[in-house]
Amino acid sequence: MTPPTLRFLGGKGGVGKTTLAAAVGLLESRRGLRTLVVSTDPAHSLGDVLSCDLGDEPRQLPGGLWAAELSGEIQARRRVEQVAHDAADAVPREVMPAVRQHLQRAADSPGTVESALLDRLTELIEQVPRHWDRLVVDSAPTGHMLRLLQLPDLLRPWIEGLARQRERARGADRMVAGMLGRSDDEPDPLLQRLHQRRDRMQRLAHRLRSDAAVHLVLLPERLAWAETVRAADALAAAGLRLGAPVVNRVVPPDESGLLAQRREQQDAVLAQVRHRFAADAVVEVPLLGGELVGATELGELVALLDRAGW
Repeated sequence: MTPPTLRFLGGKGGVGKTTLAAAVGLLESRRGLRTLVVSTDPAHSLGDVLSCDLGDEPRQLPGGLWAAELSGEIQARRRVEQVAHDAADAVPREVMPAVRQHLQRAADSPGTVESALLDRLTELIEQVPRHWDRLVVDSAPTGHMLRLLQLPDLLRPWIEGLARQRERARGADRMVAGMLGRSDDEPDPLLQRLHQRRDRMQRLAHRLRSDAAVHLVLLPERLAWAETVRAADALAAAGLRLGAPVVNRVVPPDESGLLAQRREQQDAVLAQVRHRFAADAVVEVPLLGGELVGATELGELVALLDRAGW
């Protein structure tokens, strides 16, 4: 299959998604591809793994990789500021304090934060392949990742409903204007924005299904495997492409003592993973030494992914 231009690394918290996302980004950039790796996890640690300070705007690192940590809260505040600025031209001055208070409450709501985060991620996806050859996403834990990926399909009917309500209101306005002998044929800026946002979500949903792959990361443990199965089913139901899963921190088979017992427990889970997915597609990452922080320490993991055909 054609290598995906968009890769999402997802899974249960603490399984090593961020480390693997950083390694995938380094691998792609070392192949000469313009690569951006971004974190959408509120508990950002991508900068820690790459040993640098990151923010919302992509930053180029030594070696050519670009990286960023996206904040839904920052994006929501920016959106509110823009809406307040636009409202100042259309709303009476005495009403603006109440409008600002309402907008501030909206900015703090989870739905607004999620939507704003999706908008920022959409901006970056739209820059592929014009500005970036590859985009790697270090996702939030499974539930948040699934909701973010499904959000374009969830938002479209809601936007279409708002557009229909606005069209009915505009129809009533035209009727009243006609009765008064006035013309009201000017384009409606709000309706135009709603249509633009609907079309943008439709394009994003198509990109996610055609150009993206979601790689589920797990530890060879029963709880992580159970969550992975549910996530794989949800991704398939949403029509999203499931990339090669990654089983992280696998104990080598030649260990003894306590680690040997651990390996026996892991073997039971590994057998289920290989049975559920094509055995040759599963990437097994051994338990590695060191903290795996910085491009140098990540080198072994980068080489392993390269050998696995990523």
